[in-house]
Amino acid sequence: MSLPRIAITMGDAAGVGPEVIVKSLAHAELYDTCRPVVIGDAARLQKALNVTGVKLTINALTRETIGAARYTPGTVDVVDLKLIPADLPFGQLSAVAGDGAYQFIKVATELAMEGQVEAICTAPLNKEALHAGGHIYPGHTEMLAALTGTEEVSMMLTAPGLRVIHVTTHIGLMDAIRKIEPGLVERTIARGHQVLVKAGLKRQKIGVCAINPHAGEHGLFGQGEEEQKITPAIEACRAKGWDVEGPLPADTLFFRAGRGDFDLVVAMYHDQGHGPVKVLGIEAGVNITVGLPVIRTSVDHGTAFDIAGTGKADERSLLEALRQGIELAPRPN
Repeated sequence: MSLPRIAITMGDAAGVGPEVIVKSLAHAELYDTCRPVVIGDAARLQKALNVTGVKLTINALTRETIGAARYTPGTVDVVDLKLIPADLPFGQLSAVAGDGAYQFIKVATELAMEGQVEAICTAPLNKEALHAGGHIYPGHTEMLAALTGTEEVSMMLTAPGLRVIHVTTHIGLMDAIRKIEPGLVERTIARGHQVLVKAGLKRQKIGVCAINPHAGEHGLFGQGEEEQKITPAIEACRAKGWDVEGPLPADTLFFRAGRGDFDLVVAMYHDQGHGPVKVLGIEAGVNITVGLPVIRTSVDHGTAFDIAGTGKADERSLLEALRQGIELAPRPN
């Protein structure tokens, strides 16, 4: 059985993606666990090598010659789409870079659907640049769903000692509350439960956040959202024999999850779930898209335009995203 092939998308070329990629691929031990290939731009990766001082050799490929990838320490295999101008500055918003980020994802998704790679790991993109490049998606999660024809997916964030899956993500708070309904909550819990089972956890204890402070305090806060939107989903999941508790006040639930009481937290909206994960350390956070027909993990940080091109970017989140992608990826024969 061979090591899984992981397609690493370069993200926004004006951001730190190229730098964290070459820094990650300089860890020779990575090649003991996977076969990484970058989907991006060879010349941009060479610039990243220059600014970081990392000593690696670029092996430029095309989609048709991806079979010639070396997968050896000291070499960066890259499917070179040649979309990034040589004079593109680091740290500046660019429609060209936004379009490039989309094209890198598109090719990686096609390779995954064709069975040429077993997982995708994404470096960060910039949403404003993505839109300027003509691709109107809230982020990677929704883009991958569209590219794979998947109707509904969930965002899961992980950090040391914490996993969080989101019922809603990139929409405003009022829109999120309107969107939350028992069927969506139940499907989100189910996707999270499936991840825990696939990961081989002996225990799959899930805590579900409330929407309102103190879980509504029996109607004192809010307009009965917990009873109407969340409780029916929890009851349906318990009827399946799953260990699900809630709706619980988010502040209490995250405290208990941090001490090990839960294997997964179900957050109702973006900031409810993102805040606790990022407090634990953004350099170790990983974003996993759950429900796709392909495995996709990602760094849990942005393009960091303020330090892009300086060589200062920290590669630990990408290394952790690669590690989790490797764990989730099927093993090719």
